[in-house]
Amino acid sequence: MDYYDKHADSYISTTVSVDMSMQYSMFLPYLVEGSSILDAGCGSGRDSLEFLKRGYSVEAFDNSIAMVEHARNLTGLDVRRLSFQEMDYEGAFDGIWACASLLHVPNTELPSVFVLLHRALKPQGLLYCSFKDREADFSQEGRSFSCFTSDGFKSLLSELSLFELIELKNSQDMRVGREDERWLNLLLRKK
Repeated sequence: MDYYDKHADSYISTTVSVDMSMQYSMFLPYLVEGSSILDAGCGSGRDSLEFLKRGYSVEAFDNSIAMVEHARNLTGLDVRRLSFQEMDYEGAFDGIWACASLLHVPNTELPSVFVLLHRALKPQGLLYCSFKDREADFSQEGRSFSCFTSDGFKSLLSELSLFELIELKNSQDMRVGREDERWLNLLLRKK
């Protein structure tokens, strides 16, 4: 998370006003007002703030100190500094929002992290997650990215047998200058 601590201001400025309406429309219609949402790997707190404005009960965590501080200031939430591998929630959330965050978990650790996400959800709870839509994992500027194609993610899902795939959408990156990057957006329900 050193990258995000060192480049917090530039990262926040390029992501804070990104239009997330398509991603929200995949997730929020399934949750009634007041539902509990965990913003897992919350970054700047942009999405936590949106969920609060819409009347949801929100908890958030990130593994970057700089992002945690920014998210706390933006949202007023007691954002935790935590990695996915350290999650300790049990049956606490109606939905988990992991937008462009799980992709920093090494591919070899994703199965155990999905077990922790499953444990954190209430029965029939929802998980939104997104990954770069690419064949192979890669590293860039000190960050590692776990990537999936649609078929690759479906294969992982089948192996884990923890979640049912509700919806899968492909999208392009909405940040200026990144329009060629493709994303895999996934909505899963706890089995």
